Amino acid sequence: MPIDIVHHLPRKSWSQFVNENHSSNIFHTPEMFDVFERTRYYEPELWAAVTEGRILCIYVPVNINLFSNPLLRKLTTRAVAFGSVLIEDSQEGQRALEELLRQYSRQAKKKAIFTELRNVMDLSDLRLFINKTGFYFENHLNYLIYLDRNSDCVFRKIGPRTRKNIKRAIKKNIVHLESVDNLDKLEECYNLLENTYKKAAVPLADRTLFEAAFEILLPKGMLKITLARVHGNAAAVSFDLLYKKTMLGWYGGLDRRFRAYMPNEVLTWELLRWGCENGFELYDFGGAGRPSQKYGVRDFKAKFGGQQVDYGRFKNIHSNLLYRTGVFFYEILRPSLLRMKLGERSNR
Repeated sequence: MPIDIVHHLPRKSWSQFVNENHSSNIFHTPEMFDVFERTRYYEPELWAAVTEGRILCIYVPVNINLFSNPLLRKLTTRAVAFGSVLIEDSQEGQRALEELLRQYSRQAKKKAIFTELRNVMDLSDLRLFINKTGFYFENHLNYLIYLDRNSDCVFRKIGPRTRKNIKRAIKKNIVHLESVDNLDKLEECYNLLENTYKKAAVPLADRTLFEAAFEILLPKGMLKITLARVHGNAAAVSFDLLYKKTMLGWYGGLDRRFRAYMPNEVLTWELLRWGCENGFELYDFGGAGRPSQKYGVRDFKAKFGGQQVDYGRFKNIHSNLLYRTGVFFYEILRPSLLRMKLGERSNR
């Protein structure tokens, strides 16, 4: 049967395909597409392979533009499929995936310097089909914590020093947690994220991403925002995506002035406890960097006793010259570029 590649689907059919597929994640959903569509500098695309009205494959790359300046835009735009690909578990699904990615790769070079598929689960059985379309595999770590057990069992898996620090912090009753359910608090949370990412010299998504997630996902129970305060000050924050039985750590921030009070540790533990008590089966830390590179965030996540996995990522470089130039701009001129980025935001 012929396979057609389309860019529009009936919303009901799209949701049904994602909801009924055991390999799906929140990034495949139409709700997440809506969030990206309302985000400044983000341009999501829907790619689907269908045959006789039956969906075989869904792929949602997001073109991310760091700047509005045309030249800088061309040098820095990348495409990211945050949930990688989703296919029907069949030979037809595999064939559809290969055809879809071939067609995508031919067109993507006009918009992005490279595309990255971020695997949320093990896709090693699809590696052959994906490699045929110009993508290659890169190792990338993550930590998973299984929540389908008593919260005491989860707590005992946490490293002994971290457990001790959490108990001490809870006993002192200095760290106070609150759920964020109004826009005034959301602004406070974004400011905390922005300061965290600025100190790390890493670009942060525009605030419209979080506003859209707040307005679209929160009412549907697909987002949890938790803020930790120390002496009334915003000390740590976690944005967690909720889908099916999985909690996914999306964005987090920490004010290092309050680090001694362990707000991040208390916050993370309380999220795990909440997940256990509310029917979730898995906490996905959302990535822990490349194994060959030192990464402080990985050290923090490792303390919580999760299972280390390497589902990796697939990357397709559409222009070697633009890619090398873009890497130079990002790595060498990153501080200057971030200042320019912040200047664009302040002048809006």
